[in-house]
Amino acid sequence: MAPSAVETETTTVPNIGNLKLNATTGPYKEIATTKFDKDAEAGLKGHKAAKYPHYLPTWNPNDKYPPLQPFEHYEHGKDADPSFPNLLPESTAVTHLTPTIGTEVKGIQLSTLSDAGKDELARFVAERKVVAFRDQDFRDLSIEQALEFGGYFGRHHIHPTSGAPEGYPEIHLVHRGAGDNSVDKFFANRTSSVAWHSDVSYEAQPPGTTFLYIFDKPESGGDTLFVNAAEAYNRLSPAFQERLHGLKATHSAHEQANASALRGGIVRREPVIHEHPIIRTHPVTGEKAIYVNPQFTRDIVGLKKEESDVLLKFLYDHLAYGADFQARVKWEEGTVVVWDNRVTQHSALIDWKNAQRRHLARLTPQAERPFETPYKG
Repeated sequence: MAPSAVETETTTVPNIGNLKLNATTGPYKEIATTKFDKDAEAGLKGHKAAKYPHYLPTWNPNDKYPPLQPFEHYEHGKDADPSFPNLLPESTAVTHLTPTIGTEVKGIQLSTLSDAGKDELARFVAERKVVAFRDQDFRDLSIEQALEFGGYFGRHHIHPTSGAPEGYPEIHLVHRGAGDNSVDKFFANRTSSVAWHSDVSYEAQPPGTTFLYIFDKPESGGDTLFVNAAEAYNRLSPAFQERLHGLKATHSAHEQANASALRGGIVRREPVIHEHPIIRTHPVTGEKAIYVNPQFTRDIVGLKKEESDVLLKFLYDHLAYGADFQARVKWEEGTVVVWDNRVTQHSALIDWKNAQRRHLARLTPQAERPFETPYKG
């Protein structure tokens, strides 16, 4: 299992210091919550109780962590048998949602995979970009077991601002409590909840193989959109592809930290800014993918603002409008969705209006520092 990001927990960082609490949050679209009604989650006030209360979020303002340190990531997908005999035996049912992205799998339990099966999982997800595994027992594992499973794929990331189960900061929780109508305030000023991003791309070593599993969901709605950033690259003209190679963009955590602080949330770690190649190469498949997103990318290194803005807007629009290389994943009971953050972007959808609970947990193993291989026409 990869080293833990909490091993240096004894070191504390200063308070949010250089964050300007009266600053705007820039283009970052904040739709996460920082509190919930405990009575409603307990089954009072006419709501059903949360099915997995030990996974309810906590936000401890005293949890402070030092800057993340570099680590040597081992990519297990390189060791996989590309015929996937341990992941996809003949008894499994495999349904591709679209030709280039998205697959549903039934008949295999992720929790029982051997190391060879986990290696194949990493490669299969890299190839299919996002895979929904149905009828899983993953949510019924202990949190320790879930973390042990996820740790095979990389060092667990501790999110700087999200809620986490008490005592387990490595678990990132997506939670909108029963009776929560706070999204009405969001839509008073915004027309859409769509916020395309690759998770925490501002880190020096952003996530690779990523896991999200569900506990409670609204009767309808709350789907997740995914886009194939490798196919988006393939759609560009050779001349445009070649021009993008060699360019880097900055990815910033400051706007997310500001948004959390302004809303009374937490900031566990001083925000960072890192530069990454605009065109990123996957270490297993060798595919090249567009690696900028409107949530965290801020500018292109070496270009003037107007030049950077117009190029980034084109890339954002290209990804967002690419319905022919996107997939929409519908959540079902017992679903675990696995995707590769290096070659995809995604967005949650807040489209249900009955204030029903939506509760999920994410394992976010970090991977290698993004790298680029030379353009080959």
